[in-house]
Formats: sequence, structure tokens, C-alpha cells
Amino acid sequence: MTTNMLIAGFGGQGILFSGKFLAYEGLLEEKSVSWLPSYGPEMRGGTANCSVIISDTPVGSPIVSTPDILIAMNMPSLDKYENETVAGGKVFVDSALIDRKLQRTDVEAYYIPATKLANDEGLTGLANMIMLGYVIAKTGIIPFENVDRALLKVVPASKQHLIESNKKALELGYNYAE
Repeated sequence: MTTNMLIAGFGGQGILFSGKFLAYEGLLEEKSVSWLPSYGPEMRGGTANCSVIISDTPVGSPIVSTPDILIAMNMPSLDKYENETVAGGKVFVDSALIDRKLQRTDVEAYYIPATKLANDEGLTGLANMIMLGYVIAKTGIIPFENVDRALLKVVPASKQHLIESNKKALELGYNYAE
């Protein structure tokens, strides 16, 4: 089984970190993975996206042009990638920053006010991890019970004090009920 994901938003929203986290957990699950970051010239505030592939077989190309799962953290990302998602795919939307519903009816749409939840819970800057928790709950892309080990590997040594906040954000998203 192969899952092609595209995570997109503004620079500074933790888009690349989200992808790295998923890819690393895939590695820990002994899957074949690919993580390909892409960002505009101004990292903070510019556009950022990353392709993540988690597969049971070797990954041939790291480029995801038609995602099975799209995570849109801002309106420009939803506008750009909504129509690229495969029919039957899943689209996750940060409804705190995106005020429209999907125009397509052949994909599953999920809405979570990740940025608002992060701010309300004192987890400013962790909307990306709230979104990932929600994605994990709705897709089973990685086992939630193993998120701790991936966090320990991808959070840099200088930011180890943020592991508990990241874990809380993941749990908030995982347990979110519309």
C-alpha cells in the first residue's frame, strides 16, 4: 500500500516539520518513505509544501502531484491543490484560516479549526501538530501510540522542551470531534 500526501501552507506554519514527522514515523514502522520539501524564497510567510510518501514498497519518485491526502493550512494552498487530489482522496482543511468549503464532491472533506484550537489551548504555533493528530485519527496513516518515538527523533536537541507541547497538540487533534 502506498499513500501520497501533500502538506501545504505558509512558511512558519510547521509544514516541513509535519512532513518530516510523518516520514520519520514511517521509517520507524519500517516502511519506504520519501519527504520532499519545497518553499518559496522567503521561508517565513512565503509558501511552503512538502510531499510525503509512505509505502510498503520502494518509492520510485519523491514527487506527489496527485495526493491521496491533502492537508491545506491556508486558502492559497486549498485553491492550488484541491483539484489535484485524487478522486476518493481525503482533504483536510484548517477551517480557522480557510472560510470556504471544498468545491469537489468526489473527495472526503475534513474541517478542523486547528489554528484557533492552538491559540485557545496556549499552543500557538502548533496548529500543524493539531492537524496531524486529526489526520492520524481519520486515516490511520501511522499508529498514534507510536508518536512519542518520532517526536523524540525529529524535535531538535535545542527544542526538546517543546516535546510535551507537541504531544499535547497531537492528542488535541486526534481527539477532536466535530
